[in-house]
Amino acid sequence: WELGVGGADLEGRAAPMSPHVAPPDVTRMASSAESQHPRVLLMGTRRGGKSSIQNVVFHRMSPHETLFLESTNRTIKHDIASSSFLRFEVWDFPGHLDTASAAINPELTYGSGCGALVWVIDAQSDYYEALSRLQATIAVAHRINPTIVFEVFLHKVDLFTEDQRVECQRDVQSHLADEMETACLGQVKINFHLTSIYDHSVFEAFSKVAQQLVPQLPSLEKLLDILVTGCRIEKAFLFDVVSKIYLATDSSPVDMQSYELCADMIDVITDVSSIYGGDEAEEPATTGATPGATSTS
Repeated sequence: WELGVGGADLEGRAAPMSPHVAPPDVTRMASSAESQHPRVLLMGTRRGGKSSIQNVVFHRMSPHETLFLESTNRTIKHDIASSSFLRFEVWDFPGHLDTASAAINPELTYGSGCGALVWVIDAQSDYYEALSRLQATIAVAHRINPTIVFEVFLHKVDLFTEDQRVECQRDVQSHLADEMETACLGQVKINFHLTSIYDHSVFEAFSKVAQQLVPQLPSLEKLLDILVTGCRIEKAFLFDVVSKIYLATDSSPVDMQSYELCADMIDVITDVSSIYGGDEAEEPATTGATPGATSTS
């Protein structure tokens, strides 16, 4: 591990996609549900951008390459095993699947071990049907496992002006709040994020999701506060290098410009290391006193 601009490698293995629509692999999902690692459920309507998000964030795919991705036709599990701090599974569900029905085996899917549910909404399309499906899914998931964290990604907002983004988020929050109140689920907390694969917003949003799965988060934040105070650093992040998501930061507010600067610097270091690092770049560094991802200021 390296203290500075460095961190842990991230690996994710995707199952091959079937060219035909297929039901979820219940046997495989059952064995995955028994894993000790928490799981993140990636859900939403068809062509919403779910697979694009996980490929860009966890597999370093160029945003332009996602244009050639085929639609997901069955549930695919991705193992994310970066470090002792970042270990979870991402289950990518096809958009045609009714995530509130018995087809996905809800007791297994939403039961013990499910840490977060990320619902991706295409902000450029008519999203009211997606919100109705989301409300039905939350009703089932919350009944089975009240500890699940619900995150909504309002995706593909890169072409929106700032006013349009604010209006879109306000409309979605208002409409969903009405549906949740009607279903007597007004007490369920839902977090909203404006995202795009063409900027850093999707990485920042997934950082918030990953932090929900890190039980050591309070301790890491305190350590970063000590680092900032002792070294007179303006801002500190604990990054995972490949995904560029941050697992923790100090208690001062996050400035997106600072995060983007650090993320761009990680890209530079990674690219330079791949050219000049040789075999040594593949070996973990031994400098630094703390295990985990990097602390960048």
